[in-house]
Amino acid sequence: MRSPAQNAQLALLLEVSGTPKPGNVDRHREYDDLRFEHFVAGAVGSTPGLELAQQGAAVGRAFERGVAGMAEQTAGNTQFGALLLLVPLVRAASSDPGAALTPQAARDVVRATTVEDACDFYRAFEHVDVGVDDPPSDLEALDVRWGARVEPTLRERELTLFDVMELSAGVDGVAREWTQEFSRSFGAADWIEAGDGPVSERAADAFLRLLAEEPDTFVGKRRDRATATEVVERAQDALDGAIDPEELATEFVRRGINPGTTADITAAALFIALERGLSV
Repeated sequence: MRSPAQNAQLALLLEVSGTPKPGNVDRHREYDDLRFEHFVAGAVGSTPGLELAQQGAAVGRAFERGVAGMAEQTAGNTQFGALLLLVPLVRAASSDPGAALTPQAARDVVRATTVEDACDFYRAFEHVDVGVDDPPSDLEALDVRWGARVEPTLRERELTLFDVMELSAGVDGVAREWTQEFSRSFGAADWIEAGDGPVSERAADAFLRLLAEEPDTFVGKRRDRATATEVVERAQDALDGAIDPEELATEFVRRGINPGTTADITAAALFIALERGLSV
């Protein structure tokens, strides 16, 4: 029987193996500077952090260690957002062995995070370059690009990691999962469990359904809101059969449209499904 940490690693591997996932690296499509092998190496490298979460370590500490290990490949950031979802989910799954993983259990873990967790979260940005926008003027002191230098501000304002996620939830889909009991992750897990065929194909289907559900915030940051809205519409066209998902995947890679937040949620959904007994 796999442990929660092993299921989290497997979820990362299954996510990148799924195809087609329009705009994302998969086993058939790559970018010049971001390849399938980088994601495989990132999943393996994240293991120490995932194991810490399983052992009951603080969420921030486990996340920072997971990111540090993930970053030990030549492409840099491959699964930062996925780990930000997986670490508290692993912690929740490990807190009561044998009990079902529920949104309430995940909620309890993230709401119990501390200022120290927030400090470790910011330290994680020292390991990788993460694509973010300039923060609003009232949040400049919390710019994640400052990394560990934000620690005095976090302590002065007594901001927990959950508080930090709440501040970002309006513009970041991963942060929103933290504040909404991982609702999209658990919903996509239901789709994966109910599907047929290889799990990697079910994951690709879930990815496309998530993509058609709401704008991907990573696309919005890297491109613009209009492009993120276009991606939703094109994904729905693919679901409706108006366009071949394979063609859409090739087009998005060519245009450099990378729905990273949707991939992160897909990885979290795979973990939830695996924890609930999905066979591989």
